[in-house]
Amino acid sequence: MKPFRKVAFVVNEDKAGAPELARELIAAARQVGVQLEQTVRFPLPTDYLKGFDACCVIGGDGTLLGVAREAAHQQVPIIGVNRGSLGFLTTFSAEEARAHFLGLLGGEYRIAFRSMLECSTGPGSYDLALNDVLIKDEVNSRLVRLEVQADGELVTDYTCDGLIFSTPTGSTAYNLSAGGPLIYPDAAVIAMTPICPHTLSNRSIIFREQVCLRVLNRSSASRLLVAMDGQRDLKVGVGSPIEITISKLKLPLAQRVDYSHFSVVRTKLKWSGALGEEDRIR
Repeated sequence: MKPFRKVAFVVNEDKAGAPELARELIAAARQVGVQLEQTVRFPLPTDYLKGFDACCVIGGDGTLLGVAREAAHQQVPIIGVNRGSLGFLTTFSAEEARAHFLGLLGGEYRIAFRSMLECSTGPGSYDLALNDVLIKDEVNSRLVRLEVQADGELVTDYTCDGLIFSTPTGSTAYNLSAGGPLIYPDAAVIAMTPICPHTLSNRSIIFREQVCLRVLNRSSASRLLVAMDGQRDLKVGVGSPIEITISKLKLPLAQRVDYSHFSVVRTKLKWSGALGEEDRIR
């Protein structure tokens, strides 16, 4: 792959060990002549990554989510180094980063393109999400009644605490906590999962890539809030529909050549996965 010769560092100073690790990686990059820029600000401002070959994010998944929108617009690959807790998006541990960073800069990586959701709540009110779009009551967690349409066809009315619309990448986040399915990252789908629905038969629904979903507020006493990746909010006008589609933009993530999605899932979710000799024979 093409070497990274100009790299932006985004460092979450609140994460233990992040500033120290950043200094190590920056020093190593400078020794091989890489041009660098560093910031502790996220979400990133518009056009911050313009002209960069890659962006190294040192923090947790929330830090990476604060960079994802700008990285997708500029098509700059993200190198995610985990200094948080779970770390599904920031797939490099500190030890892996130290061991493989110079190799990454030299071209030893692969790029995974992750789907993003595009959400509109009215004219001029638009945003992108890498993980999920959450629709709920603006003030608290009281019940709301939400009508969902897919390509103009009624799906159903949900009486629930809210709805989560998730990408495959975000299926391991809020969607999973709410009982939604795990989805392979390359699947071109949207998962819709109701939060605490009053009808027990209401379960997650998986929609195809080209679908246009529309959500209407049928609760006269509620105003809706739309949360993008749990970081940015879109306000919804009275009677305004919320439209959700899969964006044409995809987020490029730099990964090790031997990256294994299910290895990460087994590790992060503490699944068993080692086969004994007897199991191998079978």
